[in-house]
Amino acid sequence: MTNLQRLPTVLIADDDPDDRLMMKEAFAERYRECRLSFAQDGVQLMRMLNRDEHPDLILLDLNMPLKDGREALQEIKASSALRHIPTIVLTTSVDEDDIRFCYGAGASSYIAKPSTYSEILDVVSGLKSDWIDPVIPLKKLKRHD
Repeated sequence: MTNLQRLPTVLIADDDPDDRLMMKEAFAERYRECRLSFAQDGVQLMRMLNRDEHPDLILLDLNMPLKDGREALQEIKASSALRHIPTIVLTTSVDEDDIRFCYGAGASSYIAKPSTYSEILDVVSGLKSDWIDPVIPLKKLKRHD
């Protein structure tokens, strides 16, 4: 597989093991052609972003230990090397202040965590069609310039 044919990657930052497992299962069901990575807190997320190949999409929980999602989002969007990565906040908070803060800090989208597995499947389908599939062709074009 050449670099242009690589699998899209999604980095999911969430401290809840059950939420990580459900996302893994939902991606396996709705988008097998995707590679997933997981971070359990904001410190691990930033460590991964600063040393690994950058993902095509970041899913970010707000309420994590060590460094919460708000801090991580600000750090991602302040970095010239990372700010281009679509970063979607996927969290339980529906607080208007959190939503305003995240969009103001540069979040690409804000999604309240679904309460059922079928809703999680719908979110994964939407992520695939709205965020992942459109980004991959753009990255390929960029490499040809």
